[in-house]
Amino acid sequence: MNEFLFDVVVIGGGPAGMAAAIEARKNGASVALVERNPRLGGILLQCIHSGFGLKCFKQELTGPEYAQRFINQLDETDIQVFLSTMVLQITKDKKVVCMNEKGISVLNAKAVVLAMGCRERTRGEIKIPGDRCAGVLTAGLAQHYINIDNYCPGHKFVILGSGDIGLIMARRLSLEGMTVQGVYELMPYPNGLTRNIKNCLEDFGIPLHLSTTVTRVIGKNGRVAAVEVTKVDEKLQPVEGTSEIVPCDTLLLSVGLVPENELSSGAGVALSPRTHGAVVNDSLQTSVPGIFACGNVLHVHDLADNVTAEAQHAGACAAVFAKGGSREDGAAIAVNCEDPIGYTVPSTICSREKASVLFRVRRPVENARMVVTSEGNVLLQGKLRKYIPSIMEELVLPSAILQKAGSEITLQIESV
Repeated sequence: MNEFLFDVVVIGGGPAGMAAAIEARKNGASVALVERNPRLGGILLQCIHSGFGLKCFKQELTGPEYAQRFINQLDETDIQVFLSTMVLQITKDKKVVCMNEKGISVLNAKAVVLAMGCRERTRGEIKIPGDRCAGVLTAGLAQHYINIDNYCPGHKFVILGSGDIGLIMARRLSLEGMTVQGVYELMPYPNGLTRNIKNCLEDFGIPLHLSTTVTRVIGKNGRVAAVEVTKVDEKLQPVEGTSEIVPCDTLLLSVGLVPENELSSGAGVALSPRTHGAVVNDSLQTSVPGIFACGNVLHVHDLADNVTAEAQHAGACAAVFAKGGSREDGAAIAVNCEDPIGYTVPSTICSREKASVLFRVRRPVENARMVVTSEGNVLLQGKLRKYIPSIMEELVLPSAILQKAGSEITLQIESV
């Protein structure tokens, strides 16, 4: 068994892991980056569409181009990269046990950054009734088949869910000459970015059916032949008499992402029941001292540029911790939220200098303002605006606000 010692070990070689590793090295830490695949880049490698890098590089890049920018930066450092290496366990004392073709290795770390990303929800997780047959795929898998493997996964598609990857695949399939019968969304509003609704559906004449879901898969000769779609009511229950049979040979699922936190749980990291990611403070440190989390393993982001910014913060904080320092300068402030806000990251704030709170709303809210209170006192009132679930919001709390806060603050969206 081989043993190594590093200040910071980063797990995951996607956009979050690479950005965290580079930032930790910039802050003086010795760094290892562990990736289970034979190449760095993660999901970016199959995202050949443009739209990446507008914030980070002030340029519009494809996913592979965006990834390559960070791979090039890594090549200019002495960060030790372990490819084709699977992490088996993270212990509470920050021993990272991993395996590759050379055998078992233990990476002893002073700080660990979790950047494992997320996975797609499958048919089994959302329990679609009907025949068990070929032709039911997640949208990301279909994207990999087409963009990486050059396979044709089908010819006539129905897409369930209006998340961004489903919208992007609707366009991709159309460009490859395949037929997209429609995109069906359970909720009464789309879950993807507005720009993707316009660019991926409207520009290609692909219909979007809201408040509608797939209620049955119909197979023939072992392959999908059609799906039954049905309208749903305000309680998201199927409405009798509204079912329709839509012929297709492939059903793509774009029904949400789940952070990959099996390793986190094994290390004793507390997880949020809402995000399924770690509970963190404003340094992105989890409930286990010295273990940090960032990117889609923490909470699902809408833009890779936002992942990068968050990961850079995590990497810098991990380096400070590894060197025996701390960015915490006061008693923790608990961050609470009220409906329609679904969650906040972080859950606690320890710094009194400045902090950013990221959040999403559960449903669209028109003509509303952000209100921040603490122990009955209003600390901040925002301007009237619209909030939608597909956009992750950032609230920057300056030092003047944090100095006035008590032991907790509450975020509220007030409709006018």
